Amino acid sequence: MGLLGLFFILFLCFISVRGQISYSVPEELPRGSFVGDISQDLSLDLNRLKSGKARIYTGDNADYIELDKEKGVLLVKDRIDREAICAETTPCALHFQVILENPMEFYSVTVEVTDVNDNAPTFKRGEMEFRISESAVTGAGFVLEQAIDLDVGKNGLQQYALYPTDNFILKLLNQVDGNKMVEMILEKPLDREIKDHLSLILTAVDGGEPQLSGSIQINVHVIDSNDHAPIFTQKIYKSSIREDSSTGTVVIKVDAVDADQGSNAKISYAILNSVDDASDLFKINAETGEIQLAGKTDYEKKRQYQLHVQARDGGGLTDLCKVTVEIIDTNDNIPVVNVMSKSTVVTEDVQLGTVVTILNTLDPDSGENGKVKCEIKREIPFSIVSTSNNFFSIITDNELDRETVSEYNITVTCSDEGIPSLSSNITFKLQISDVNDNVPVFERSSYEAYIVENNTPGLSIFRVKAIDTDWQQNAHVSYILEDSSINGAPVSSYVSVSAESGVIHAVRSFDFEQIKDFQFHIKALDGGSPPLSSNVTVKIQIQDENDNPPQILYPVQTGASLLAEIVPRSADVGYLVTKVVAVDVDSGQNAWLSYKLQKATDRALFEVGLQNGEIRTIRQVTDKDAVKQRLTVIVEDNGQPSRSATVIVNVAVADSFPEVLSEFTDFSHDKEYNENLTFYLVLALAVVSFLFITCLVVIISVKIYRWRQSRILYHSNLPVIPYYPPRYSDTLGTGTLPHVYNYEVCRTTDSRKSDKFGRDGSQNVLILDRSSTGTMQRMQSEKSILDEPDSPVEQKPPNNDWRFTQGQRPGPSGATGGPEVAMGTGPWPQPPTEAEQLQALMAAANEVSEATATLGPGTMGLSTRYSPQFTLQHVPDYRQNVYIPGSTATLTSNPQQQQATAQQATQQALPPPQASAQAEPPKAAQTPASKKKSTKKEKK
Repeated sequence: MGLLGLFFILFLCFISVRGQISYSVPEELPRGSFVGDISQDLSLDLNRLKSGKARIYTGDNADYIELDKEKGVLLVKDRIDREAICAETTPCALHFQVILENPMEFYSVTVEVTDVNDNAPTFKRGEMEFRISESAVTGAGFVLEQAIDLDVGKNGLQQYALYPTDNFILKLLNQVDGNKMVEMILEKPLDREIKDHLSLILTAVDGGEPQLSGSIQINVHVIDSNDHAPIFTQKIYKSSIREDSSTGTVVIKVDAVDADQGSNAKISYAILNSVDDASDLFKINAETGEIQLAGKTDYEKKRQYQLHVQARDGGGLTDLCKVTVEIIDTNDNIPVVNVMSKSTVVTEDVQLGTVVTILNTLDPDSGENGKVKCEIKREIPFSIVSTSNNFFSIITDNELDRETVSEYNITVTCSDEGIPSLSSNITFKLQISDVNDNVPVFERSSYEAYIVENNTPGLSIFRVKAIDTDWQQNAHVSYILEDSSINGAPVSSYVSVSAESGVIHAVRSFDFEQIKDFQFHIKALDGGSPPLSSNVTVKIQIQDENDNPPQILYPVQTGASLLAEIVPRSADVGYLVTKVVAVDVDSGQNAWLSYKLQKATDRALFEVGLQNGEIRTIRQVTDKDAVKQRLTVIVEDNGQPSRSATVIVNVAVADSFPEVLSEFTDFSHDKEYNENLTFYLVLALAVVSFLFITCLVVIISVKIYRWRQSRILYHSNLPVIPYYPPRYSDTLGTGTLPHVYNYEVCRTTDSRKSDKFGRDGSQNVLILDRSSTGTMQRMQSEKSILDEPDSPVEQKPPNNDWRFTQGQRPGPSGATGGPEVAMGTGPWPQPPTEAEQLQALMAAANEVSEATATLGPGTMGLSTRYSPQFTLQHVPDYRQNVYIPGSTATLTSNPQQQQATAQQATQQALPPPQASAQAEPPKAAQTPASKKKSTKKEKK
């Protein structure tokens, strides 16, 4: 009871049976005739009929009724013949259901077909023959063949009429089944001698409007008398057989007796049924009265047969009995399964308990043989429940997943309860439609790819791929580059990703030296609604390529200066001259550097370390080796193909600094002269032309000016006081070059081997400015301008950076001084007064001619006041201070120490006289401080 109640509740949830309605129509209506307004009678809206896809379900029966969904009425679809549909069954009705979907529901409709008088009574045989003895007694009955009228009710057979009625009258006998048996009763005895043959007409009349009738002729032959008729042992016989009984099976045996003798006592049996097909299904042995099965019986078509058996003797007398044959049902019909309504597609997110199919079963058997149950034997997420008698619904009882199973072949097995049980199967497909319930999944949790630097923009790096197990649009995956930044730049400026294929392209050309790797995120987005997505991290590794040549860090070569390494002639084998330092910004073996000596003035003198770049002597340096050695070192990396860089190392093989200066000054002139020869020739021509004209004008002007000044001062009695600029001082005037040279040098750690430079913390690298080939006259002239009182450049106070010992100072600055000189705390020179300046000017004008005549080879064109004729006797003590350019230290030399140290200072600071006579001393390289001063001097 509980299970049936559950089934009933489920049926009410999923199938709604709203009601039942009946109509009545006469048979033989023309096609399209109105049957009934179902929309009004069932209170159904026309839109509901349309949206619910209303249709008529009749099962296996023919479709006689159709539904007009536009008007909501039932119409006759095909000719309705009540006799063909129901035969003798009354009432005759058509049963069908009106099915609606979304939601599923149905209505039962019954259309009763009423009979019309469209069939006239007929007789199966054309005539009837009777042999009647003349001795037949009055009242003897003779059974006549019944007429057949397919109509029913008042339209059926109503009465019979016999003509003529001279000897016989009709008698109607009512049967148990409602039929009427017709007997012809002898009313007047026959007389063969008067008439041996009678012809009668039997007419059958129905009760329809109009009235129809049918006739048969009866031939009566009068024979000799037979006064005893056969008599059956019982009037009604009953028997039963199984519907599956074979042909020839004995059903029953009837028996009749006749008291006559001879031929009049010989009885023959016959079956008189003419209304139904019983005479075709059963046969009787005329002699024995044994009834046998002559055909196939079907319980589902007819469950009982009534046979009318006649016993006739040889004299023509008969008797009649009835044989009732019951058909026993057997389980000979398999259940028929019909699909009333089904869904071909359901979504995978459908709710549990949703009806997907409605089935109707039909088993014509009776009793237990006709009870049907259905089941689904496979383990699928569907179950079948019985909603009403012979109706079943297939519902979902578990979650569906299209990605696991996209289609189900549902097989329903329906079996009856007969013995043995019969069953039938029905299989139908159910598609599971996709919903977007799966996110795209990348093939890897993260990706790492490699690309060689200097790639072409647009190069395909590699491909990411994500798989979405959904279907069609829900499985369509698009790839999107997530917004992020790499070194402050958007990731889209580095790479791009194809939305369809997931191929990652390089947007720019990568440089391993700038970026070695980077990572970003790619989103895989499906096409569902709403879309689902997943991310993956992609790391790009930039692989190095040998695209950078080695870079020389040391020695540094610029266009304005040359680098020179000093090697003393006393250097031993393996002496470290310098070290070439180079780097390669590439990585790995592309950055492995090797050093080779490409060119050299003397290959037998130097070698370069293959791995460390150290330049060393490979033999003892001799006096025959040239002072100026030029080495070309090539630095190669280990890439494929390899790249290289060259550097020129100038090596000076000398023990004295002036010798180095003389050699490399000429070299610098030669090199400068060879560069951009054409441009400098044109430029030089223009400059020389301009300077020539300017010099002519200036010289003429100066000559005129000096001539006038000399004329004025020639007769003057003012004392001559020579004036020395505060940045220079004169020595005792002893030697060939009385004025002090001031050099600005840059030294390396090997400069300690030179006897011309300081030993501690100094360098032996001499930076020679190409513009340093001017004469000392030009240097003194420029510096003298700055000594004028109106110069905006002011002296800075002394600092402690020049606290060198006397032995470390070249030239006069190395003279022995007092403690205040060593500590850099000597008195700072004061600018001269106007009277002193005037005296110095007059003295210079008075001795201009003498100064020109007294300049010798050792003076390098210095002015008169720096000649040897000028002694310390003409200058006050405070003017003997020595100022070192680029420094704030002032060295004071008192008169008592001056004479004793002049010889020593000259030997330490000055080059040999022959070297000084051959080349002018180079101009000192400018420090940043001195460059600023020089700029101000030039502007001045």
